[in-house]
Amino acid sequence: MAENQTSMRAVVLDGPGPPEALQVREVPVPVPEPGQVLIKVEAFGLNRSELHTRLGLADGVVFPRVLGIEAAGMVVDCPGGELTPGTQVAAMMGGMGRTFDGGYAEYTCVPVGQAVPFTSDLDWATLGAVPEMLQTSYGSLTVGLDAQPGQSILIRGGTSSVGMATAVLARRLGMTVLSTTRNPDRADVLRDLGVQHPLVDDGDVAVQVRSLIPDGVDTALELVGTPTLPDTLRAARVHGVVCFTGMLSNQWTVRDFYPIEYLPRGVRLTAYGGDASDLSPSVLQEFLDDVAAGRARVPVHRTYRLDEIAEAHADMEAGRATGKLVVLP
Repeated sequence: MAENQTSMRAVVLDGPGPPEALQVREVPVPVPEPGQVLIKVEAFGLNRSELHTRLGLADGVVFPRVLGIEAAGMVVDCPGGELTPGTQVAAMMGGMGRTFDGGYAEYTCVPVGQAVPFTSDLDWATLGAVPEMLQTSYGSLTVGLDAQPGQSILIRGGTSSVGMATAVLARRLGMTVLSTTRNPDRADVLRDLGVQHPLVDDGDVAVQVRSLIPDGVDTALELVGTPTLPDTLRAARVHGVVCFTGMLSNQWTVRDFYPIEYLPRGVRLTAYGGDASDLSPSVLQEFLDDVAAGRARVPVHRTYRLDEIAEAHADMEAGRATGKLVVLP
């Protein structure tokens, strides 16, 4: 931080509204207390969570608020000494952008436990795409699905950033990957990630899955939401596992849920939602090292400047992205 710098640019939301409700303003640079860390934000990724907040669908948000549930950058100040100034960190979750100001800014102040240190020479656009995407993908595969090498996986919502990251991680595990897109033109994008079976989502994916794997897939990751969940469940084998992680549809509840009727016989339904503590420094570092070595890739769709945040949100809301949207403040 420049010496004596007391103000910064940040994206402030005064209340729910359209993309244009996101206003870039000059606000004070946060002052960290013991147990907190001040981070110079070099890049931040966009997430559906922030779209939910802007649309007024998130609980517990007090306005005005600087949005952003994640950020990547450098430690500027850490009064408790837990992190050294100059350390690269990925910050995420824990109330960022909801109960306290988040990553849509030039600086953000978070509890030390929400910052995961790493070392990498990758560009900041790539690094900014990783934290929440990797935490969600890795947690869904390990905690949610208990995925094992050699198993098959269906990714419902495959061209989302988490869907693409999950395909990368699943292929590293040696899994057979089936992944959906509603747009036939995006099938090649999935193939480039290593997806063996791109599927065009016509609403009846289970039939397509069972034409390839008659007994059904071992695992399935639901990223679209409750509208497609019954069909995803029908694509899984007996004793297969379906993990509900994403809500691209903005629909996340099931009305009048009657388990015996809703769940196919013997198919297991789990869910995953994580925090910074679910992404260990070693997992983050290993993934970044693999990206640097060309063994894995980060699906960045586009980068924006802070002044383009309304355009970025509009692109996210319209589903125009194939991969992660990243802002470079």
